[in-house]
Amino acid sequence: MAPVDRPSCDHLGLAFGRRRNLNGPVSYPDKLQKIIDLFEALPEEEKRETLIAYADQAAAQGPREGETFDLEDVRKDEECTDTVGVFLEVDADRKVRFRITLGPQVQTLTRAMTAILCKGFDGASIEGVMEVPADFVPKIVGAQLVRQRSQTVYYILTRMKSACKVWLNRDRVKGRKET
Repeated sequence: MAPVDRPSCDHLGLAFGRRRNLNGPVSYPDKLQKIIDLFEALPEEEKRETLIAYADQAAAQGPREGETFDLEDVRKDEECTDTVGVFLEVDADRKVRFRITLGPQVQTLTRAMTAILCKGFDGASIEGVMEVPADFVPKIVGAQLVRQRSQTVYYILTRMKSACKVWLNRDRVKGRKET
């Protein structure tokens, strides 16, 4: 599907895919923005079909043989129906790669968001991931599903940002010890 041309509203303080705050516009990582644009261009029925297709890709987001990670967080939370593992790798340029494992009871929407976020955050800066506002989620899943499954929809994003925060805190402590 070809990208949708949209008029610029920057002169009004608005931009598609961006949110203006007191510090200026906040943009999404490029790969995530492309996914958001795809979903915004789809009618509701195709959004659901595309979410199911992403959910089917969730298992491929798990760790691969030989990969090492800077942070691993595997646990079962009250907000989720099964165990979720978040694996974070941060390279020398502070670019991230996430891998996620999901237990068999994890819901379809959570699996879809897993694939979307792993792909959307791949190669983004760790600081960029931390700055991503959650306002993109309804653009992808639709307002009705957000209302019905509010905890589920944001769960993986929250876990990924938590992993980034832990890594950044460790990096700060490490930086203090080296100086």
